Amino acid sequence: MLIDYFMTVGGQVLVLFILIAVGYICGKIGFMSQGTAKHITDIVLYFVTPCVIINAYQQVDFDPNILLNLGITSLCAIGVHLISILIVIIAFRSKDVSKKSVLRFGTVFSNCGFMSLPLQQAIIGQEGVLYGAAFLGVFNIFLWSYGVVCMSGSKENLSKRTLLLNPGILGVIIALVLFLFSIKLPVVILQPIEYLAGLNTPLPMIIIGYYLSNSKISNGLKDKYAWLSTILRLVVIPVVCLLIMYLVGIREDILITVAIAVSAPVAAATTMFATKFEKDTELSVNLVSLSTIFSMVTMSCIVAITQMIA
Repeated sequence: MLIDYFMTVGGQVLVLFILIAVGYICGKIGFMSQGTAKHITDIVLYFVTPCVIINAYQQVDFDPNILLNLGITSLCAIGVHLISILIVIIAFRSKDVSKKSVLRFGTVFSNCGFMSLPLQQAIIGQEGVLYGAAFLGVFNIFLWSYGVVCMSGSKENLSKRTLLLNPGILGVIIALVLFLFSIKLPVVILQPIEYLAGLNTPLPMIIIGYYLSNSKISNGLKDKYAWLSTILRLVVIPVVCLLIMYLVGIREDILITVAIAVSAPVAAATTMFATKFEKDTELSVNLVSLSTIFSMVTMSCIVAITQMIA
């Protein structure tokens, strides 16, 4: 039984890694530059991700049970991030502020958008994307609050504008309004949204592959803190969070959705924030690279076990 679940999840993860390999090859042979990668990333963040969320909510009719599950998923996501923050505060106490900031940020924030949404859709279907979008909404709130303070080292860098008007939150707000009031978009608007949403799987995976092609994996393999962060991100935090959720009675699609999100590798945003706030950028790339490589095994195991018990 476990082998069947592992093979199913592993197959979906393998598809994503084949796409990552395309990006890796593009980076190695010079088909993609840093500027190109940045522009594609911006397209995904500002257009594709909101369209994925809106499209998911347009595919289902309003249902009080779904609304209740969205609320439960959001509460689970809040718990996951609070537990993660507590763990990193205990684990990383280095006097090197630049290094400590990157380690804490990278360990707390998973790639719950780029890596998780495609997998949630493949395994659960549209409801998986609905619940994944709820998790992503909470992720964005923590990213633009705790994440900014963590990387910058100052609360002065917090902005209500960036906290409330970032594309992830806006996408969730628009989608929820349409969902709650049972508003269906006309085909001429919905179809372009569906086309853009379809880019959510290939483009992010190609970008991750590109960054892997430019990273020095050997440096990450020699860094004990990078290993500690990777183990916490891929194993400890998922196991602790899912165990607590299971004990309080969370089951079925919600548990699987959160399992996929919380077991994802270090968020690509780690490198973007490290660059923005002039922290240890090389360490951030190593964390993303190392965790992404090993997540192929760890995600498959954790999600397969969760499917079996959910």
